[in-house]
Amino acid sequence: MSKLKLQSLNGMHDILPDEQVYYKKVQKSVEGIAQYYGFKRIDTPILEQAEVFVKGTGVGTDIVEKEMYTFRTKGGDLVALRPEFTPGIARSYIEHGMYNLPQPVKLWTIGPCFRHERPQAGRYRQLLQFDIEALGDKSPSIDGQVIQMSYDILKDLGFKNISIEVNSIGDAECRPYFKKILTSYFRSRKSSLCSDCQRRLKENPLRILDCKEEKCQRVKAGAPQIIDHLCEACHAHFKQVLEFLDELELPYALNPYLVRGLDYYTKTVFEIIEKSENGESQGSLVGGGRYDGLVKLLGGRDVPACGAAGGVNRIVNLMKTRELKPDKKQEKPEIFLAQLGQSAKRKSLKLFEEFRAAKIPVAESFSKDSLKTQLKTADKMGIKWVLIFGQKEALEDFITLRDMDTGVQEEIKLDKVVEEMREKVNK
Repeated sequence: MSKLKLQSLNGMHDILPDEQVYYKKVQKSVEGIAQYYGFKRIDTPILEQAEVFVKGTGVGTDIVEKEMYTFRTKGGDLVALRPEFTPGIARSYIEHGMYNLPQPVKLWTIGPCFRHERPQAGRYRQLLQFDIEALGDKSPSIDGQVIQMSYDILKDLGFKNISIEVNSIGDAECRPYFKKILTSYFRSRKSSLCSDCQRRLKENPLRILDCKEEKCQRVKAGAPQIIDHLCEACHAHFKQVLEFLDELELPYALNPYLVRGLDYYTKTVFEIIEKSENGESQGSLVGGGRYDGLVKLLGGRDVPACGAAGGVNRIVNLMKTRELKPDKKQEKPEIFLAQLGQSAKRKSLKLFEEFRAAKIPVAESFSKDSLKTQLKTADKMGIKWVLIFGQKEALEDFITLRDMDTGVQEEIKLDKVVEEMREKVNK
């Protein structure tokens, strides 16, 4: 009988201890920038009624048609693992009456999302995203702020050659007319489109502009541009967004064929891409835009909103390849606490807690008794200061400090050790 080999599911992966420092850095950047701009954390359930995403994201989108994990509960409810955050946050806004709060309601979150798509480099079936949303304000300044924050997060993480692509896709006033023009253009070139886009031609021709197939890219290159067909209100809104980006001195370019792949978007859409040395796009890191009709679509009031999401796995993978190393100063202890014998071990545990309370990182190996083994461990960790606590030290209330670089040792009174070590590591 062959032995069963257990491993993670296709498209699911472990985040190992060595990688955690990168993920922690991304979360710290997102949290710091979000809090600075007055955004507050929200956590929505991983599992929602499937209708939240079907209505919110759009029936004809790839997420709903191909990628959503849905199943029926024992009670017969159709539920889905969240493929993205925005519809769930909009549902929460309605359910908890957040329209009664001062507007805009600014929220951020980070966590896993699930999409049953073909796994490839940097693209997983369980993916980690961060998300920022501002609900309840139609001002173009909110669009500018969300784009600025998204850009700031990537800059804070060490990305340099990044650029913002921006477009307006209009609203219910001007988009239907543009769809007719676009449908007419693509219908005359239907045979040149991929099978998915031939189907999209009936359901939502705008989605063809989002297709990555090379044959469709060629057809798209000559398509009419929505920016030439915006109504007066959408044109004025987009002009003000661009003025904000100019004022903020952000590096942006108009991309007249950028639509984003979700049905709820209105007016401003954007993506932040990384460019290679020859100026070619390396793919999107953060994307988002305005979604003024989503809250109403989900049964709430008519609430304008704008948001963005970033793929944390892709960002982390790029940080590794670019060697954009997080600051490990706070992660790596500079002190190792070695102990010998039961009495010293007991007192060491108490001393270790004193260091923790003082927020001074200290490594230890309480399960080991041999001093030689413990010193070897400290050496492998690249630690400079080793505190040696043996039976004699435990009886006489002092500790021996060894400088691992020089081998020099000194004695420190036990009640002074935390303060003295604070001074040494902060020099």
